[in-house]
Amino acid sequence: MKTIRSLAEVGTRLEKAVALLPGEPADSAEIFQAHESVATAILDSEYMDFDSGLLEEYLLALLHLKRLELGLSPDALD
Repeated sequence: MKTIRSLAEVGTRLEKAVALLPGEPADSAEIFQAHESVATAILDSEYMDFDSGLLEEYLLALLHLKRLELGLSPDALD
């Protein structure tokens, strides 16, 4: 199973992947949606490498922090 360091590397890969997406996001909601899409792809491809639920919890925490950083409320994305 992967370690805490591996989780930090997931966070780094998430940010790098979002930065490489084509086009410029129009607003904070689009930036968040890009992070959410990449996080979903990471979860789909790597969930078996981590203890049950660990990667999902970590990615959800990263997304929560990104939402706060962007000044978005949870209902602003519905």
